[in-house]
Amino acid sequence: MNLSDYIINDIKPLSINEDVTDLKLLFNQLTNSHIPIKNEENVYLGCISETDAHCFETNKSIKDILYAAEGFFVRQETNWLDILEAFAQNSTNIMPVLDAKNTYLGYYELNDIIRLFNETPFFAEAGGILIVEKSLNDYSFSEVSQIVESNNGKLLGVFISKIENDIAQLTLKVGNTGLNDIMQTFRRYGYNVVSGHEEDSYMESLKERSDYLNKYLNI
Repeated sequence: MNLSDYIINDIKPLSINEDVTDLKLLFNQLTNSHIPIKNEENVYLGCISETDAHCFETNKSIKDILYAAEGFFVRQETNWLDILEAFAQNSTNIMPVLDAKNTYLGYYELNDIIRLFNETPFFAEAGGILIVEKSLNDYSFSEVSQIVESNNGKLLGVFISKIENDIAQLTLKVGNTGLNDIMQTFRRYGYNVVSGHEEDSYMESLKERSDYLNKYLNI
């Protein structure tokens, strides 16, 4: 995957000598959340957000509001998962790209990086999604893989989707098999299965027994 092919150069960084009016006008023409800024030596200084730009008086120059610039960027060699994390951490839909000498090369667009994520086997391959929970100190990825593979499942991907009150929630993509045996094995290993699934006969059995008990108590 050559990420360099996704670097866009249709928007050049604005100079610190340009006016805030120029910055606002550019935002009115684009859907970008941020605009990159450079100094007189063409060195990247950071990005100014649309929200901040519209708060400043139009008679100022960008140099006067430079304190509002956010210095986020990624390198040309940064992998796509770290790029996606940088997008999330900075609440932006563009990400400036610098080379090893801090030269501005262009920017990535959020939709392009998300599209790359959607093309990974985690999303593209057929399979079922399973969400499980366990204490932060008790789960391990090796154990998760063992549980899936011991039931002839193929683990297409797993990531920590939430951490709350020392409980880690893991989202798995599993191919090549039904999930029922896998879910029951997770329960035997002390995992709480969060996601519902039509093949979860264990939960269906509990529901049937509960319904029967309620009917019996209401007689």
